[in-house]
Amino acid sequence: MLDIAEELDRWVGQGRDFAVATVVGVGGSAPRQPGAALAVDTDGTAVGSVSGGCVEGAVYELCQQALRDGETVLERFGYSDEDAFAVGLTCGGVIDILVAPVRADDPARPVIAAMLAAAARGEAAALARIVDGPAGLSGRALLVRPDGSYDGGYGAHPELDRTVAAEARALLDAGRTGTVEIGAQGSRCGAPLTVLVESSVPPPRMIVFGAIDFASALVRVGKFLGHHVTVCDARPVFATRTRFPDADEIVVEWPHTYLERTATDGRTVLCVLTHDAKFDVPLLKVALRLPVAYVGAMGSRRTHLDRARRLREVGLTESELARLRSPIGLDLGARTPEETALSIAAEIVAARRGGSGVALTGGHTPIHHETAARTRIGSVA
Repeated sequence: MLDIAEELDRWVGQGRDFAVATVVGVGGSAPRQPGAALAVDTDGTAVGSVSGGCVEGAVYELCQQALRDGETVLERFGYSDEDAFAVGLTCGGVIDILVAPVRADDPARPVIAAMLAAAARGEAAALARIVDGPAGLSGRALLVRPDGSYDGGYGAHPELDRTVAAEARALLDAGRTGTVEIGAQGSRCGAPLTVLVESSVPPPRMIVFGAIDFASALVRVGKFLGHHVTVCDARPVFATRTRFPDADEIVVEWPHTYLERTATDGRTVLCVLTHDAKFDVPLLKVALRLPVAYVGAMGSRRTHLDRARRLREVGLTESELARLRSPIGLDLGARTPEETALSIAAEIVAARRGGSGVALTGGHTPIHHETAARTRIGSVA
């Protein structure tokens, strides 16, 4: 649901009633991941998507029904060999979809409204909703903040509230959306229930070091991929807003000094385009010891060998050097700055999603990779 938070936040502000269909579980080759949502208001206006088009019509009707009767339902869509014309996914996957009304008389509406507002502002928070469990709990919600505090709840089950809040905080810390299974009273045993936790986190950072023409193209691609993009260069004549109008932030500072003081996390990507040993070596010495998602450096194979030698001389280990993507990017035969930016972005996506970077044509591996970082059922980064 949080992928359409800005639009739904506007709907809440306008006092609209609506229903939201949210993907809560996937199997096989499904087009959308848990958390993807389609919302429909009382006028029939729709926003978002749960399947890329395969089952949108049927889900739209379920949303309208939920608005009429106020009932929350869990529906499964999949491919049927017996009836190829039935509503389902042509890609052969299976998706479970939670359809919940968000009406003025819904006791969970204030919690959902607060979550949508936080997500629209880019603040970190998590929404935990009961997907499957005992009667009376379906549709209830809990808003969990990074410090572990929470609003809302599941009625007369304070231990359940505390347990769900702890699970949601763990997923929020990791910036992940997914489902967890716990006992209905908050214990690890007893009648199970399934909770969908949707995490809203600030956009992942992309820091581009080196204010060159290739950096300008990479900034544009980084923004397209949803990153908060910073350009850093020690030379004020090059690191200007005129040259990088699409960057969120431009920093004039020695790259390694800036990297030492700025915030990074496990989703941050670092792209070193400085192409100069006096910048590269101190910068990469810091970068390769940070727990970030990606570190890539531009240069020829000869430059890479010289850079690796210099990094060993300043104390980097072989395991630290193994984290370096150099020469940066995938082999696309790129020539122009735009093509090079595309090859870098492709490598970043492949590293994040566990892809091989080879052509899909003629292959037999899954199109959508399962990553080791998945949490319980169907969680995504």
